[in-house]
Amino acid sequence: MKTFEDFQVNQELEPLRIGPITHMDLVRYAGASGDFNPIHTDPEFAKKVGLNGTIAHGMFVMAQLGRLLTNHFHLHKIKSFGVKFRGMTKLGETLICTGVVKKKNEEQRTMIVSLQAASESGDIKASGEAEIQF
Repeated sequence: MKTFEDFQVNQELEPLRIGPITHMDLVRYAGASGDFNPIHTDPEFAKKVGLNGTIAHGMFVMAQLGRLLTNHFHLHKIKSFGVKFRGMTKLGETLICTGVVKKKNEEQRTMIVSLQAASESGDIKASGEAEIQF
């Protein structure tokens, strides 16, 4: 793992690609999370409520951003982590999770990383920030 000094403001983290997202990914996530809302696991139900098919759990997308963070920072260094959900993630889409160091506080040895999960076509699915404490 890198140290505080290894990161610079505006530095981009190595992106994380997830997908294409499959029905099995969503069923597995439902089992792990306990969120069995049928809009995520039952294509016929999803169509009945006006969707074109099942969609990924928002927390599935957030979890991928968490994976991006833990690829770069030890888990205990992540002081806070939050996102806003911006769009639905459909089956077959690939998520590109990115992060950029926005601010560094040398005195407190913290930094703010902006995060984003988007499709390959650039549709933003979730964005937010994490505070990292070194």
